[in-house]
Amino acid sequence: MPRVSALNMPDVPTGQLPPHLELQRTRVSCASDAPTHTGNILYSGAYAEMGVDNSLCFDEFLKNFRVDVISVEEDEMEFDMIGIDASIANAFRRILIAEVKALKFFGKPYAPEEIETVLLNASILNMDLNVYLVTSCWQLPTMAIEKVLIANNTSVVQDEVLSHRLGLIPIKVDPRLFDYMSETDTPNEKNTIVFKLNVQCGRKGGRLTVKSNELKWLPNGSEFEMVTGSTSSDPNTKKKTYTSFSCSQDSLPEFANNPITPKHEDIIISKLGPGQGIELEAHAVKGLGKSHAKWSPVCTTWYRMLPEVVLLQEVKDEKAEELVKKCPVNVFDIEDIGKGRKRATVARPRLCTLCRECIRGDDWEKRVALRRVKDHFIFRIESAGALPPEVLFTEAIKILEEKCERVITELT
Repeated sequence: MPRVSALNMPDVPTGQLPPHLELQRTRVSCASDAPTHTGNILYSGAYAEMGVDNSLCFDEFLKNFRVDVISVEEDEMEFDMIGIDASIANAFRRILIAEVKALKFFGKPYAPEEIETVLLNASILNMDLNVYLVTSCWQLPTMAIEKVLIANNTSVVQDEVLSHRLGLIPIKVDPRLFDYMSETDTPNEKNTIVFKLNVQCGRKGGRLTVKSNELKWLPNGSEFEMVTGSTSSDPNTKKKTYTSFSCSQDSLPEFANNPITPKHEDIIISKLGPGQGIELEAHAVKGLGKSHAKWSPVCTTWYRMLPEVVLLQEVKDEKAEELVKKCPVNVFDIEDIGKGRKRATVARPRLCTLCRECIRGDDWEKRVALRRVKDHFIFRIESAGALPPEVLFTEAIKILEEKCERVITELT
């Protein structure tokens, strides 16, 4: 925005900010060298001399806040969260990565007014909340392979590396149907999932690629006999294995028509040469994201501020064509204005990545302004497959509500 002398500034009605201050308050300006006005002004009396109340108001929050769902797919979700502070946006990101608690019941989605109340409390406590998030996160349970019993491994992949690769394979099962297993608990049908991998490469022929579809679910539990100091001569004695299932998991109603499998069947585990083989059992348990990334339910979750691209003056003819060619993500279009003349327009501002190519060189900063809207965040959730992204968002709302209530209780 061009600099204006204080003597030449237009009169502003009481209770409103001058345009340049309003722009600084609500937008991040992106120049060719660096962004400016990146911080948020949280002090309630910052604009008191101009008659503007900068304190958080519940009615104003309800008026401005909304969530717009852009797209929902099987494992991905994109939505806009509008009217919140960056600290709350970051709180949701951290919660989704490491704090969504997998409950034993399917919770109903929050109503819009419930979400607004939760976010208002979070906005009031945003400074305390961020500190709290940093110190108390990583509480996200899912199911992942934790113990690997290897009977034979003649592949080029070492036992510990093979175990690590197996642990990172996402498992298609709802973790809310299982219990945690402590060090003193016995593995059973309620806290353990057992898979078997038994692959051999023949001595004749080429290499064999072992993929995750070779992991076979064992609903009756472990088949490996546990080695004990004493052996029984009675053939009717039941062999002791590494699990103690009282019933088969596929007899449970949750899994009768929904067998447990890896989420993706084409993940490469290893490659076997002629004569090589792998035989093992993999035991999956419920764990927390703070222990290992394999228990995180999201591949990633991220947000960015909504880009805003503004033409400060009309860009016509050859300059319009030049501007369209400068943008690598096709933000601009050319509009025919008649008599053989053309004009550049901003057609797809959401695609802008702020590469700043459009404002580099030849006084383009006087023609194009790049900004970010401070209270409009584009979220994207990419689930690892255990829970749908819309369920992860609902669980994040619950976590945030619990934290707000905990902080309010401590303060009162």
